[in-house]
Amino acid sequence: MKSNSTISDLLQKEESNSTNIAAASASPTTIDSIAESTPDTAAGSAIGSAAGAAAQSAPAPAPKPAAGGRSRGTGTALAVAAILLTAATLRSPITGVGPLIGEIQSSTGLSHTLSGMLTTLPLLAFAVFALAAPRLAARWGSEPTLLFCMIIMTGGILLRSLPSVPALFGGTALVGSAIAVANVLIPGVIKRDFPLRIGLMTSLYTSFMNMWSAISSGVSMPLARTFLGWRGALGFWILLSAATALVWIPLVRRYAANRKSAGAGAGAGYRKSGAVWRSPVAWQVTLFMGLQSVMFYIGISWLPEILHERGMSMDQAGWMLSIMQLLSMVGSFTMPLIAARTQSQKWLAAASSALFLAGFAGVWLGPASWAMLFIMLIGLGCGTTFSLVIMFFGLRARSADQAAELSGMAQSIGYLLAAVGPTLFGFLHDQSGGWTVPLATITSLSLLTIVMGYAAGRKGHVDPA
Repeated sequence: MKSNSTISDLLQKEESNSTNIAAASASPTTIDSIAESTPDTAAGSAIGSAAGAAAQSAPAPAPKPAAGGRSRGTGTALAVAAILLTAATLRSPITGVGPLIGEIQSSTGLSHTLSGMLTTLPLLAFAVFALAAPRLAARWGSEPTLLFCMIIMTGGILLRSLPSVPALFGGTALVGSAIAVANVLIPGVIKRDFPLRIGLMTSLYTSFMNMWSAISSGVSMPLARTFLGWRGALGFWILLSAATALVWIPLVRRYAANRKSAGAGAGAGYRKSGAVWRSPVAWQVTLFMGLQSVMFYIGISWLPEILHERGMSMDQAGWMLSIMQLLSMVGSFTMPLIAARTQSQKWLAAASSALFLAGFAGVWLGPASWAMLFIMLIGLGCGTTFSLVIMFFGLRARSADQAAELSGMAQSIGYLLAAVGPTLFGFLHDQSGGWTVPLATITSLSLLTIVMGYAAGRKGHVDPA
């Protein structure tokens, strides 16, 4: 992975166009014009158009005053560092929970159903705050909102590591709320600040998110085996969120100074028409989003426990989850490059969803010696379907505002569906006394994911029914 300084060198040309970019930030039309003229990939443009609407709703930054190359380079490096560090925090505090479920249950006496809530609570927060994030940015600005998210996340991680079951759940809810808002705003910041390199920055952002997700899954059990215990392993990620908050502070100061010099003029408001809620295409994208999220969050929550009961040590099961995350990173990086060459993504979406069917059916019915293969299939399915649904936010929308509506709808309803998954999976285990019924259920849902992926991947746009 390139260092932040090397990455910033690749992005220096952004700063040489600072006046144009600042003007673009003040006008949604100009943003779209610049994005259309960029030589970036079609996939990056699709992602950018969906993400950009959140940034358009935020107050426009003032045009940057002329500065030397060193100042511009420092600003670019700082922005890149903040984006990538934030990406590292968006999954690592959650994916590290799955390998620790057994330890948490032994220590607290929680049932499988309640243990599943530790993963469900962040998803409920995603559902609640996905629609609110653009409005928060419009009121306070993206940088201050993101700094506040990191502060809330730091407090939540600290709270959930305290020796109290209510604190465990309360802290988890705070972490999920912070992630939910940051998850929506960061792609918009990329669209606003790096309009000529949306594809590159989105690839780096996604790669960092998945890489740290894999690291978290792999190191959670080894950390829990040390003097830290499982509570310390959960609290370990406070170092990452606190460091990220520190990096956002100078960016917030720069934002405040620019806004003050511009007279704190208001940016373009978030315009909501409600048309997507009446669109069959929007509901197909939303259901595809929800089902692929169900697959992912059940995987990170329960696969380590399933593999452990079938003979693996918890350390080995944790590293299996890391392999799943690494394959997810590969899938999310490569699929947009493939999809950009096609007019319709229906067969790509169906084939990507079929990876879930093969993987979960294998875990259910296949030999234990093939577990790594099945986990790899699930990981590839997670990465490819996730990147496709993010693309669909832009590809199925006719405008940036419509893309924002579609993104908010899909994330809100989709994550609400996903929130049911881990808890229902644990409930089915408790009621049936084994993993056969839960695995049969998720294998059946994989078939529905194939159908929804095919429907959402067809060429077309979101239009009122």
